[in-house]
Amino acid sequence: MFTPGLSRIRQHLWTPGLSAVGGAALMLIMAAGFAQDRSETASENTDTNMDQQLDALQIPPAQMPLCFGMRDITDPEALAVCDALNLEENVRARELSENWVRAEPDNPAAQFALAEVLYTVEANLPRALFHLRKAEELTNYRSLGRALASGNIQWHYLTLSQLSFIYQIIGDQENALAYLDKIEEIYGQDVESLRGWPLIKMGRFEAARESANKVLQTSSSERERARAWNTLCAVELASLRPNENIVACDRAIDEDENIASSENDGDTVYLTNASEVALSLLEMEEAENFLDRATRVLNPESVADPWIYKLYITMNQGRFEEAREAMDRMLLWRENQVPVVTVMNRAEHLMVSASFLILSGQGEQAARLTSTALSEPDRNGSFSADDAQKDSVSALLHMLANETWYQVQLEQAATMDFMDRTQARLAANRQRFAAWLAARHAASLFADEAVLLNRLRPYAPLDVHIPEWIEPEIVRLLGTGVMSGLLERARTSGAFLLNEGYYFSYATEIAALKKRPNEVLENGLQALELLPDREVLLRARLQARIGASAWEIGQRELAVEAYQKAMQLDPGILRRLDASLPITFANDDSELARATAHFMKQSPRFREVADGFPLEVSPDGPSVCLYAPKGEVVACFTHTPEPGQSARDSARQLVLGLHQELFDLGYGISSAQMALLRGSSVIMQSRSQSGSQTSLDRFTGQ
Repeated sequence: MFTPGLSRIRQHLWTPGLSAVGGAALMLIMAAGFAQDRSETASENTDTNMDQQLDALQIPPAQMPLCFGMRDITDPEALAVCDALNLEENVRARELSENWVRAEPDNPAAQFALAEVLYTVEANLPRALFHLRKAEELTNYRSLGRALASGNIQWHYLTLSQLSFIYQIIGDQENALAYLDKIEEIYGQDVESLRGWPLIKMGRFEAARESANKVLQTSSSERERARAWNTLCAVELASLRPNENIVACDRAIDEDENIASSENDGDTVYLTNASEVALSLLEMEEAENFLDRATRVLNPESVADPWIYKLYITMNQGRFEEAREAMDRMLLWRENQVPVVTVMNRAEHLMVSASFLILSGQGEQAARLTSTALSEPDRNGSFSADDAQKDSVSALLHMLANETWYQVQLEQAATMDFMDRTQARLAANRQRFAAWLAARHAASLFADEAVLLNRLRPYAPLDVHIPEWIEPEIVRLLGTGVMSGLLERARTSGAFLLNEGYYFSYATEIAALKKRPNEVLENGLQALELLPDREVLLRARLQARIGASAWEIGQRELAVEAYQKAMQLDPGILRRLDASLPITFANDDSELARATAHFMKQSPRFREVADGFPLEVSPDGPSVCLYAPKGEVVACFTHTPEPGQSARDSARQLVLGLHQELFDLGYGISSAQMALLRGSSVIMQSRSQSGSQTSLDRFTGQ
């Protein structure tokens, strides 16, 4: 299924083997199919008495512990590695497996064991893939008979399974499917239910539909049928026309478990997927209810961190205190995830955190996170979105982060003396240039028309998530001409059937960039009337656009009301739009008032007009207050000066403080949290591997 946020459609993780086919059961299946290969094996003189060997085959007792998902592993070295993993002695497991490879480099069991440690403990997928390929070279059997006669049949089977999984994670879906074909060809294992996800990742929706229908016609397994319904759900959601009765999505959940039962609160993938279905249908309260249930049980092995999507929802709705709490909870959840999961959803954590920091005005911190997201590969094999989508959104956020950082530096430079101000502005141009480069990069990645058409649909479920309050920035990236045509095609295709307010919000942005104030008012007011009330930040953006346009054409009362609402809903919106507030200085001729007015005029957030928002400086405190034209207080800041502090220095503090009161949320993240987000993809964590399976069924979400 899928979850809201950056990776949208989502499936559970899996690792080698088959859940119902491990150990002794696997051996029985292989024995049953071996007769087909007997003549071939005999002709190669690998064994002239295979029937007798099969009769003498000893099935290990069922009570033997699992080792790499099998119950018939007898290699002492392998059992030692598994014991170390089960005891959470991860460093020892690494040493044992490395020593085994050094002692027996041609032993496929040793190569597989090291690959499994690299994958399980460190999430080091490239090195794990290297050793899996070595194991494959050492067990390159083309038939069941050869595999059985080799004595390495478990390692061959596990290697093929894990290769399919690793290739899927790193984005090579062709190879993922090829290894599934090998498993089916050699071991006669039905893997049809596992083909749907790689096909979805490749955009081959019709082939995925055919595969899913085949499973539904032939399989009685609840898990396999749930995967098939999940595939059909993704195919349905790929359509621009949202279906208010998405049968496949409901069946994907109900086939495997009762999503309504509180007993399933620990299954974060199914709950976040259900939330995403609800969100794509604009059922926002229901979507959040599913997320709240998912957050109740910490699930370290789940690719879905529900706090990511809780953070998106609370940001969208302007619930800033709750968003700050969700940020902390999200990072706590991430700190407790198993290594491979931290690799797979790393980009999600980076981008949602950057979005929050941009919203809070922390452009410098946000730029560090978006730079990391751009420079490091993403492992999103369990998500419907691909690396190109991740990179396009990362580039868009990197642009916004640098622009926010640039604007903050200009605001700070406004309080400096001439020479220092000039140097600070020149230095800030580095962020302006970085933002321009990121914008060009993002524009090139957003150039796919099919992706853009789906992108315009509110809460498009198959794409990397872009907050709805950020998505209008795409208009600026690609140009008003291109986006005008796409917007009309998306409307005709049904992208806005559930709510046309989103259509008018895009139209407002296009009109604003074209500098057509009357069209801004017409479209903006229509959008505000239609949009869900919970779209707080998107509504704030519209109010800011309406305020600027209404002021331009002389509709002062409408402009003032719009500006006030915009800043109440989203304090940083004027900064992010590089917009200014019209103000009028209502001061005496004191040195403090003159200095304050001088610094305010240098700021990009304010412009002096005859009948703007009154700004008043008082020597008591001293303090500075911004009022609405009708006398309501918009914001005030009081400064306690140091003994002997000059009026000019006090004015600096007043201006900087007023900027913070008006345009900052005041939230950042700690150095420890930043390190956690930007940490290496090679992670050593102590996690118990007891009870884990190495099986093709350890896909936890389809």
